[in-house]
Amino acid sequence: MTPESRILGGLYGFLIGDALGVPVEFKPRADRVLDPVTDMRDYGTHGQPKGTWSDDGALLLCSVESLVEKGGFDSQDMGERYLRWSTYGLWTAHGVLFDIGFATRAALRRIEKGCPAEIAGGTDEHSNGNGSLMRILPMPLASLNEGDDVLEDRIFRASAITHAHDRSKLACLMHGLVTRFLMQGQDAGAAVRQAQGIFTQRYKAHPEFPAFRQVLDPLLSQTPEHEIGSDGYVMATLAASLWCLLTTSDFSGCVLKAVNLGDDTDTTGCVAGGLAGVLYGLEAIPPEWISVLPRQDDLRRLFDKFLKFTGTSS
Repeated sequence: MTPESRILGGLYGFLIGDALGVPVEFKPRADRVLDPVTDMRDYGTHGQPKGTWSDDGALLLCSVESLVEKGGFDSQDMGERYLRWSTYGLWTAHGVLFDIGFATRAALRRIEKGCPAEIAGGTDEHSNGNGSLMRILPMPLASLNEGDDVLEDRIFRASAITHAHDRSKLACLMHGLVTRFLMQGQDAGAAVRQAQGIFTQRYKAHPEFPAFRQVLDPLLSQTPEHEIGSDGYVMATLAASLWCLLTTSDFSGCVLKAVNLGDDTDTTGCVAGGLAGVLYGLEAIPPEWISVLPRQDDLRRLFDKFLKFTGTSS
C-alpha cells in the first residue's frame, strides 16, 4: 500500500467518521443498541444533510490548509485559521457552524484579543476535552520524515492552541505515534504496542503517566465494551478510538463501531476513522461514503496539495 493511499485514507476516513456521527451526536449508547448506525444518515441531532462534517472536520481541514499554505507548521497561522472558522465558517461543510467546544471557544476568543496562538489553550484540569485530539492527525502525517523529538514538539504546540494541559498534549502525542507506525505498515496491535513503548520510555516519570497507563494498558488485553467511555473527555476518546481499531478488521467495522458507542459520536468516529483510514488505505473506504461528502472539488484540491507537501504524491 502506498503512503498516498494511507494519507488519503486517513483524511477521508476522518471526515467520514465525523459525518457518520453527526446525526446521532449526544445520543446514549442504549439508543445505538436499539438503532445502530450502518450508513450515512440525514438530519438528526444538528439537522444537517447527509455527509456533513462538524467542527472536528472543519478544524482538521483548517490545519491541513495551514500546513500547505505556510509550507510547514506555523502555530499562529493555524490558530488564526481556526478563528476564521469560528467567525466566518472557514472549511465548514455548508457555510454553517453548528458545534464548538467550550475550551476551543475560549481559546479562540483569546487569540481574537491578541493572545499568541501557542499559549491560547487552557491549562487547567477541566481543559481536557477532546478538542485538540480531534484535529491532530495532519501533524504526524506532515512529519513522516522527522524524528520523534520534532514530532513531539509540533504536536504539543499544535494541541496548545486550544488545549494546553499536559494530559491533552500527551494524548495527542500517543495518537501521533500510533499514526506514525501505521504509516510504516504496522498492523493495529503492533502500532499501538510500539507507540506505547516509546511513550513509556519518554514519559514514565511524568505525573500524567499513571492516567495513560490505566487507560492504555488494558486495551491490548481486550477490554470489554462496557468499560470503554465515549464522552468528550480526551482520554476516553483516545482509548475508544484505539479500542475500535484493535477490535475490528476493516475500515467500515472500525468506524461504525466507534459511532455506535454513542455520546460524542462525531469525535470518536472521526478519530477512529482517521486511524483506520491510515491502516487500511483509501481503497478500503466505501466509495459511496466518500461521494456523499460535500465540497468534493475543494477537498480534492486541498488533499492533492497536502500530498505534494508531504512528498508522497504519485
